[in-house]
Amino acid sequence: MASQIVNELKYLEGATLPILHALQENFGYVDRRAVPMIADALNMSKAEIYGAITFYHDFREAPAGKRVVKLCRAEACQSMGCEDLVHYLETKQGIKIDSTSPSGHLTVETVYCLGNCALGPAALIDGALVGRVDKELLDAVCAERPHERMEG
Repeated sequence: MASQIVNELKYLEGATLPILHALQENFGYVDRRAVPMIADALNMSKAEIYGAITFYHDFREAPAGKRVVKLCRAEACQSMGCEDLVHYLETKQGIKIDSTSPSGHLTVETVYCLGNCALGPAALIDGALVGRVDKELLDAVCAERPHERMEG
């Protein structure tokens, strides 16, 4: 499937990003094993392809957890306590920022500005914008429980 994606998109101008996006969309991440295949198809070095993967924060090199929290750490959210939430996740929940929990349940990523500054700290939780994120909400996400502020 990966080789099919690469072969279909390699003729596009600036094909690197469309290929990486398509791989991420189909598999949930860009497997390192695809790097030589992409480099060969585009007549680029493996370093150039890997550089693109690591430069853009939306690309993952490993599968994400079942739940994904993108926690805003921009200045407005910092002033509202996001760094306390980062510390809480790392010390009380054992989940390092910009990684996936050992159980594979939760991936926590840093983002800078979600445009929800007035309701900071803000996060995208499974793609839904949430304001005033607190420890209770993070506990619910970490414990695999639904939370009333996230229900649609």
